[in-house]
Amino acid sequence: MRAMVLRRTGERLAMEERPELQPGPGQIRVRVEACGVCRTDLHVVDGELPDPKLPIVPGHEIVGRVEAAGDGVALAPGSRVGVAWLGHACGHCAYCLSARENLCDTPLFTGFTRDGGFATHTIADAAFVFPLSDDLDPVAAAPLMCAGLIGWRSLKMAGDGQTVGIYGFGAAAHIIAQVARFQGRRVFAFTRPGDESTRAFARELGAEWAGDSLQAPPEELDAAIIFAAVGELIPTALRTVARGATVVCAGIHMTDIPSFPYEILWGERTVRSVANLTRRDAYELLSLAPRVPIRTDVHPYPLADAGRALEDLRAGRFRGAAVIDLEQAEPS
Repeated sequence: MRAMVLRRTGERLAMEERPELQPGPGQIRVRVEACGVCRTDLHVVDGELPDPKLPIVPGHEIVGRVEAAGDGVALAPGSRVGVAWLGHACGHCAYCLSARENLCDTPLFTGFTRDGGFATHTIADAAFVFPLSDDLDPVAAAPLMCAGLIGWRSLKMAGDGQTVGIYGFGAAAHIIAQVARFQGRRVFAFTRPGDESTRAFARELGAEWAGDSLQAPPEELDAAIIFAAVGELIPTALRTVARGATVVCAGIHMTDIPSFPYEILWGERTVRSVANLTRRDAYELLSLAPRVPIRTDVHPYPLADAGRALEDLRAGRFRGAAVIDLEQAEPS
């Protein structure tokens, strides 16, 4: 098998040839068809998340086929599955026992504490993968496995308000804006100052207003979701939402939050974070996706160009989502 490996944080990914993986009890070997490129992968590569397993194969938005199964696994070879960020939870801590496995005391995370999908093959716990249909496009479906799932959990955390502000209109936002519109909500998109291309993209996806992140929207919002990893946006968002509203911080990493006056929090406004996801989130979104239907705007890269995909993401060179396409020919 081949894999793009992060040997030390801050370094470029390196291609490695590795021995064939063998699944243990309860595990499967997945032949990767596609793997989305997430901003969390950048946080891993840049060393912004503590204690990664090194060397590590990044990537946690995986679509692939079951190639081999360990003892106790009912999934048939050839079955298509999705693999997400939460790769394992203990099942017996207080969080797992209270339906909060996303907060597990001893989890494993795909592409961070266990090898992920920037590879031709990966190992996954059979209990933490999701059956996918044979007729879907694996490249188009890959971003659902994190950008979509975190977006969905964030939208649920935002409550039932009808006016929703979205800060940072990237992979997650372009998916969840479609879901919000399907639910009959009104979407207000906030982008980097001067980024008219992304604002136009947001309007294409149904946002009724799009402006830069420092602008005030034309009316108070019932909720705001912050996908950008920018702590300064929290007080900015608090100033846009109505009394009783929620500001949801959707990222796994964010820069420091500046101090802000209590008056913009007062009025029973809430700031809350989203941590990881649960398997229930995945089943809910994957059931909903074909009804919307969710259309992802994807930009495929061959496996050898995973590093370039990360740099293009960092620089904002595309709209929507980058995806490593394992069926795409490698550059000569």
